Amino acid sequence: MQILTFLGFTALVALISYLATRSTNETSKDGYFLGGRSLTGIVIAGSLLLTNLSTEQIVGLNGQAYEQGILVMAWETLAAITMVIIAVFLLPRYLKGGISTIPQFLERRYDKTTKAIVSGLFLSGYVTIFLPVVLYTGASAINTMFDVPAVFGVSENTALWFTVFGIGIIGSIYAVFGGLKAVAVSDTINAIGLIIGGLMIPYFGLTYIGDGDMFAGIDTLMTTHPEKFISTGSEDSYVPLSTLFTGMLLINLFYWGTNQAIIQRALGAKNLKEGQKGLVYAAFLKILGPLLLVLPGIIAFHIFKGELAKPDLAYASLVTEVLPKPLVGFFAAVLFGAILSSFNSALNSCVTLFGIDIYQEYIKKDATDKQVVKAGKTFGVFLAVLAMVVAPFIANAGSVFGYLQEINGTYSIPILTIVVVGYTTKYVPAIAAKIGLISGVVLYSISQFIIQPNFDVIEIVNGVETVTGNTYPHFLHILAILFLFNVIIMLLIGKFYPRKEAYIQFDSKEVDITPWKYLKPVGVFICVIVIGIYIYFS
Repeated sequence: MQILTFLGFTALVALISYLATRSTNETSKDGYFLGGRSLTGIVIAGSLLLTNLSTEQIVGLNGQAYEQGILVMAWETLAAITMVIIAVFLLPRYLKGGISTIPQFLERRYDKTTKAIVSGLFLSGYVTIFLPVVLYTGASAINTMFDVPAVFGVSENTALWFTVFGIGIIGSIYAVFGGLKAVAVSDTINAIGLIIGGLMIPYFGLTYIGDGDMFAGIDTLMTTHPEKFISTGSEDSYVPLSTLFTGMLLINLFYWGTNQAIIQRALGAKNLKEGQKGLVYAAFLKILGPLLLVLPGIIAFHIFKGELAKPDLAYASLVTEVLPKPLVGFFAAVLFGAILSSFNSALNSCVTLFGIDIYQEYIKKDATDKQVVKAGKTFGVFLAVLAMVVAPFIANAGSVFGYLQEINGTYSIPILTIVVVGYTTKYVPAIAAKIGLISGVVLYSISQFIIQPNFDVIEIVNGVETVTGNTYPHFLHILAILFLFNVIIMLLIGKFYPRKEAYIQFDSKEVDITPWKYLKPVGVFICVIVIGIYIYFS
């Protein structure tokens, strides 16, 4: 029954996605890469939610909450404020310029070499970090819920490889052969399922704790583990309070405002009003994020008494323990949709970056739209296979979510730096952007992978030397320091070696850029809610 429910819901999503996209002209660049610039606010919000909420979030963030409690909600709640900032300041500039990719803007603002470097950083980050992590965490969750090793009589490692390739192949079909609109429509349907299914887990978990009474479960959880409900983290926690005002804000601005896999949904908006609505709707959904991504981890800590082998097993173990068996198939299908969403969204962005920024620019400058799309699809298949091969080797990583965020810092802040300086100045030259990118990548890599290990705290545990902590500054603080350092370098270069002519933003007139009239009051309301949450749990 569980398998039939799983297959039925998954097939329904595929059918609706096909029917909704069959009239889109996907032989054109706009049609394939941006959904024909026809996406509405609701579709954008649903796609943003599902692109973000995959298993690296659901599994990884609940794993951190299992260890340290509600303080890790910062990744969700601060994202809501970030999306408001992007809707007000960045999106109008993006849509005015009519860009399909962030590197396109960088070419106009700086030069082709800067665009090529950034496209290369995006692609390398996606294929070596993001795509494999999504596949690994997704496969691990599915294997745990369906006990795939026992069903097929194979080892856990063999089951992991089998499931990784299953997810990867299906996700590739959406991303490579369906284009952005197929991805966005399937995301929207799965978003509805994810909200329903995701809220079922804390409900059944709290009911389980409260012997049938959800409110008794809440009372028991908060009374038994009050330390898990403090939003202000200490300096040695996953998210110290001080980081909310430094690197946390910056990494959110990068993720929601310049990360191609995310912002591409808003770039496909039919007009600025719909794009801003999409970001604001998604911001409201992110405020609900802790119910799906933090609370289940705390519930799992209570039920399993903190004795799970790995924190990242918390979510899948909780689902198996508390969810009624008839609902497991539906929830697995929803989770499968979330896995596909993040995978195919990132893969679709890789296809876009390669087709527009590399193939048409450096390989075949006179390529037709059809040839660009075909080249992108071919490259997408190659990347998908590569990510599938890499994914199983992540099994030995520590906290998957922490690993993902820290490694992403290698390229995220350098890219954010040159985008921010590019839009806020007129005379900073292209050489400043190149220096900013290179210094950002190199200095962060030296800091985190060469210097930081020297600050490990080593103690003898059961007769074995074990790393029990680290006294080096939190990586989010390092990101903020390097951001300021690189901004200063770029501004100094701009002062002493300015461009000959001031940069003037190009107006493509591709879409109507009349703003949504309710954006500012609704944005302020969202910010007040987030601040209120922190005050309540402080």
